[in-house]
This record gives sequence, structure tokens and C-alpha cells, in this order.
Amino acid sequence: MKTEITLSDYEKLCAEIWEHSRRYYIESAPIISDEKFDSLMHHLEEIEHRHPEWISPSSPSQRVNENVSEGFRSVPHRIPMLSLANTYSKEEIVDFIDRMHKLVESNALVFSCELKMDGIAISARYENGKFVQGVTRGDGKVGDDITTNMRTINALPLQLYGDDVPELIEVRGEVFMPHVVFKELNEAKASAGEPLWANPRNAAAGSLKLLDPKEVARRSLSVVFYGIAEDPNQFITSQCQSHEFLHHLGLPTLQLRASCHSLDEIWDFIDKVRRQRSSLPYDIDGVVIKLDDIRQQKRLGNTAKNPRWAVAYKFAAEQATTRILAITVQVGRSGVLTPVAELEPVFLAGSTISRATLHNEEEVLRKDIRIGDNVIIEKGGDVIPKVVSVDMDRRPKDSDPWHMPAHCPSCGASVVRTLGEVAVRCPNRIGCPEQSLKNLIHSVGKGAMDIENMGEKVVEQLIEKGFVQCLSDVYRLNEEQLYQLEGFKAKSVHNLLTSIDKSRDVSLDRFIMALGIKHVGKGTAELLAAKAGNIEELMKMSKEDFLKVDGIGDKVAESITEYFVDPDHLTEIADLLALGVKPRLQATFNYSGHPFNDKNIVLTGTLTEYTRQGAATLIKERGGRVTDTVGKKTDFVVVGDAPGSKLEKARSLGIAILDEKEFKQLLNE
Repeated sequence: MKTEITLSDYEKLCAEIWEHSRRYYIESAPIISDEKFDSLMHHLEEIEHRHPEWISPSSPSQRVNENVSEGFRSVPHRIPMLSLANTYSKEEIVDFIDRMHKLVESNALVFSCELKMDGIAISARYENGKFVQGVTRGDGKVGDDITTNMRTINALPLQLYGDDVPELIEVRGEVFMPHVVFKELNEAKASAGEPLWANPRNAAAGSLKLLDPKEVARRSLSVVFYGIAEDPNQFITSQCQSHEFLHHLGLPTLQLRASCHSLDEIWDFIDKVRRQRSSLPYDIDGVVIKLDDIRQQKRLGNTAKNPRWAVAYKFAAEQATTRILAITVQVGRSGVLTPVAELEPVFLAGSTISRATLHNEEEVLRKDIRIGDNVIIEKGGDVIPKVVSVDMDRRPKDSDPWHMPAHCPSCGASVVRTLGEVAVRCPNRIGCPEQSLKNLIHSVGKGAMDIENMGEKVVEQLIEKGFVQCLSDVYRLNEEQLYQLEGFKAKSVHNLLTSIDKSRDVSLDRFIMALGIKHVGKGTAELLAAKAGNIEELMKMSKEDFLKVDGIGDKVAESITEYFVDPDHLTEIADLLALGVKPRLQATFNYSGHPFNDKNIVLTGTLTEYTRQGAATLIKERGGRVTDTVGKKTDFVVVGDAPGSKLEKARSLGIAILDEKEFKQLLNE
């Protein structure tokens, strides 16, 4: 006969599971097997099924909310979340130390040195030991409420530990994506033919902004804490003590830190971190140096932007020297030829580098990069390898300047150069194997027809076997053909055919994207869909009609016009419609009275708090139009990290430029 479970038994089981979770995710020292842990969780879920009235938000079963968020509520920070002033040299650290001595009027100061995580700054609030709220930094005064998404992070305890848990405490930290997770997710994106994330920080930022917490949970984010923002008890007197107390409460903290009394000790710690940086399982971009005494911190206070009592020493991008073995040429889906340096493998910033993009012929000639050269490479944004410079003193005497080949390496067609463009192109759009492959990968991808189970490897096989050459061929595929693909059995054949059939019902803007029209991105596709209403009307429009659409300039209008007068393209569209593809216009909702209402806005660079798609959605909700090119009709250009040529063009045209902070302020008006 089973003994009836009591509430006390249930609470003890919750505590046992949280203890094992802490040992696994925070201490990395589990004392039970995964199977045993799963058994405890299963037992907990059985109890909660019988006693739903016992379930609290801090139960181990409540990590992932089943509901999709409608958006993120803005929350004011009780204590502002300020950014740190940056330093880049030993001399600047000396200046900081001297400044602290003068301001504090003491010659005996202690500094807390810790890793500068390259993640997303967050604040977490606990009441009576229970996690109640998570908020992004935002503009420092107001952030986004990401409580539901933070609950999915396994390293974040929903219940604090110990006998001296404060009734209220707000802690500061960073959410990040570990290297191993970033690598696995990017490999999955590559196999699906999706664009890769540039770096773990962008991946973490985009993941935190997802509206579906179940999808956030799949991203396997992590978190560390390094400071206390609000603690009514105020018994913590030093930054070093803060780390120990946070760890004591069961919060994940960084163990690589130091208490320093002089410049030499600080610099020794920086050198130690620099040596270990490449072996760390997460990204850092420097070391934070803080005055250790919290009373002194409070006395010094803050400037409008930064605390006076702390600075961040930022590492320069890591570099390595290697040799260029060859320069190969890749063909993109629009026919653009891109030179790539094939390198003598070299270890850099945690990985072995054997290739680096050279961008275009102009870049190669400007830097005078040649085969056989010894070059300095670095990872742009610590992720994407690039050639910085050539060691001219070691150049082989028999080296020759490199030039773009006169014929496409994929199909042999003569390359073309368009006046005013840096790009060199293969004009053989239909018959070039590499273009066909990349165009088809684009057309079936998420931003276009969104055919699940049809990643890059599947497309490659279909083309190699001669089953497909263009998008309409996808809708002619049958079971007999799919069974010939490597790894395909009954279930995978059924899943792919089901996905293909489902994709026939597609929004007009995504159908336009699937056509792969030169210079037409997501924003322009949406403008065209809204203007035309259906594909038949779009095909009838003239260049003059396209120019009347706000956000479309002469170059884009010319490209669209050229596309729709090509008989091959018209035949392809007719075939797609005959095969049951039904492009439809999606309803849109605009709100008047906002600064973005009826404005043309261009996004360039990487935003830290928004994905490109997320930012575009917020603009459209406020009545704005997101366009792909900067022109005289552009009202705003929103600039993130590593912006492209659009920024310079905006400056030359005198267009209003918004950084991310200004963009967010306007969004919230």
C-alpha cells in the first residue's frame, strides 16, 4: 500500500532536485546519474499531477512556460544599469588607479578584477528566495521584462539556497551562449541552409528576444552573476565578498578573478586571463577592474553614463601569422564571385583557421594580397577570420599580383563587371551549377518557401542526381526519387513531401523572396507585396510603378523590371502557380502617431538587443517601412555593430542616423 505524499515530502523533493541541479549546472560536479535525476523529475511531475494546488513558480518542473509571449513589457530599473568606461592600454589603467587614489584620498586601495563577459547584461530579482523577474539592460534606465525566457536557463536557480537568504535581492550578471552550443547550433543552421550567427553574443541576444520560451530553451543559454544591485540588508562590504555571497546562494559566478593591490598585480591577472582566454568555454573581451570597497563605490557614485569606480580593460582582437597557399573563388547565388584565402592552418582564438574571406577583387588589390604571402589574420568580432595585412619583408620574389579569373569557376561563363559596382559576376544565372545550388537553398529556406527537412545537404543531392534544377522542380518530386537520396527512408520521404505540400500556401512577400530577384531583400519584398496585392499584378508593373513605391530606388526598380521581362523567369512563375503554389497577401497593421509612421527605415550592422527580423517587425507595427537600400526617400538608418556601406551613403545624403539606444527610445515613444 502506497504511503500518501505530504506537502512537506513534496517540498523536500523540490529541494533535492534543486540541489542536484545546482551541482550539475553550477558546480559541474553531479553526484547522481542523469537517469536518477530524470527519475526524480518524473516522480515530481506525478505528485504535481495529483496535487496541482502545490505547484509554485519555483518548482523545478516550471522552467519552460508553454505559452508564447506577445511581446516584452518595458520595466524601469530601480537601480540604473550603467555601462563601463573602456580602457585599451596599461597607461590608461595607471590613469584609472591614480584617479581612484585622488578621489578616495588613500594610498592603500584594493581592486577586484574579474572577467568581462561578452554576453547580454541582465538583472535578476529574487523575493523570499524565489526568482520573480529578469530584465535586460535596455538603455540603462528601462529594460525589457524577459522573466519567462530567463526561467528556461538551467544554470539560473529559481530558488536560492542557504539559511541566510535575503527577503529581497537584485543581482546583476550576463546571459551568454557557451562555445559548444554556438558551434552545434551553427552547424545545424548550415545544414539547413540558413544564415549563420556571427558570434555567440549575437546568438544569445537573438535567443533572449524570442517570443516562444520553448524555442529559447532549445538554445541552451547560460548565465553568470557578478554584482548586487539591491540588498536591503547591506551587509556585503566588498566586491570580492559579493562573489562569495552570490555563490553561497547557489547563483553561478566566475571563479577566475583576483583581489589586487597594485598595478603589477592587476597586469599579472590580465596576462593570466589573456593566456587562458582561448581555452575558456565562453567568450570574454577583457577584464573588469573595480574598486573593491562598496562604501567607497557608493561615495564616488556615477557619471551620467558610467560608474566612476570601475573600468573595463578590453583586449585587442587576437591575431596570428600564417601563409596563403591559394586564392580560390566562390560563386554566390546572385552570381557574385568572392575570393577566399586558403591558409596554412593556424590556431587562433580557440579554433584552427584554414580559410579567410577576401571580400572582393578591389580589397585584394588594395592590400596587395598574393599567393605565397605571409599574412596577419584576426577574427572579426572574434569569430569571422579576415586578412589584416601582408608581411612585405617575407614576400617571395617570384610572386605575382592576383586578379579575378575571366571565367566563372563553376560554369566557365565569361564574368561581367557592372559600372559603379565592385562586384564581379557570373551572368549564367540558370545554367551555373553553383548559382543554381545556392539559389535553390535560398528559395526553400525559412525566409522564403520555408520547406522543412530540406537543408543544404538534401538540395545538393537533388541537384547532383539531376532531380531538380530550379524551384518548380521541387514541386515535381516524387517518392521514387526521394528514396534514392542517402539516408532517406519511409519516414523522411513522407516528412519532406508533406513539407513541400505545406509550403504551397505561402505569403506573397516570401514568394517574392523565393524568386531571388537581385537587390530585393525582405523589406523590399514586403513593400512589393503590399503595393501589388498579388503576383499577377506585380508582373504587370513597370519601372515607373516600382519607383512610386516609397523605399524603392532606381537600381532596385531596374533590377525588378529586368527580372519580370525575362521569359525564363515568367515561365518559372507560371510553372509554380500551375503546380499549386498559391501566394497570398498577409494582413498588416499600422499605427498612426508614431515617429516611424509612414517612414522608410534601413537597418545596417548587428543590433545587440534585437534580431534583424525582430527590429523590422517592431518598426512595421509602428507604421514604418523597412527597406533594403539607402536612397533619397530614406528617413532613418538604424546602425548596429560593424555597419556596411549603407552608413557612409546615409552620411553622404544627410539622412538621420540612429544608434541602437536612439532607435529604442523612438520605438518606445
